[in-house]
Amino acid sequence: MISAFKLDLNIEQEKEELVIDRQEEVYVEEIVQTKQEIKAPPPPRPMVPVEVPNDEIIQDDFIDLDAELDLDESFMELPPPPPQMDDEVVEEEEEIFVVVEQMPELIGGLAALNKHITYPEMARRAQIEGRVIVEFIIDKDGKVRDPKVIRGIGGGCDEEAIKAVQKVTFKPGMQRGKPVLVRYSMPINFTLQDQNS
Repeated sequence: MISAFKLDLNIEQEKEELVIDRQEEVYVEEIVQTKQEIKAPPPPRPMVPVEVPNDEIIQDDFIDLDAELDLDESFMELPPPPPQMDDEVVEEEEEIFVVVEQMPELIGGLAALNKHITYPEMARRAQIEGRVIVEFIIDKDGKVRDPKVIRGIGGGCDEEAIKAVQKVTFKPGMQRGKPVLVRYSMPINFTLQDQNS
């Protein structure tokens, strides 16, 4: 019996055909990346000339080129030339410095300036205090020219600051060993605590 069973098995195995499924092949395609070209716009079309009818008739103008020139005859009278000015009269505008090698110095210091300041009565009554900034030019002799208030506080203090600045003198500013014009600004303080009344 064992032999019969074995026989049957062998017969069945021969009948079966072995079918092997074919494996799928996968192909990977490489994608080439492209760039889009930006083309310049085409040039504009040239304008087509259009003929414009012109009914106007051009007449030849006669130009008389037969002019006589008499060299002996005097020409129109010309105005006399402007008078020559002396070098002393004509002054060149001098350069005004803001920063120089040696800045101007107030002769006598701030005490000399404070000596010329009187507190205005209107500012005292109105309790006005503050700082007035005066700008001016110090000339080659150390004198003050063209003072003007840059920042004021009113009450008569601005005018008083200008008067005080005009009364003082400076040691002039020096540039390369020579006195020069210097634009200078100076703060002047007005405080009621310093006043006796």
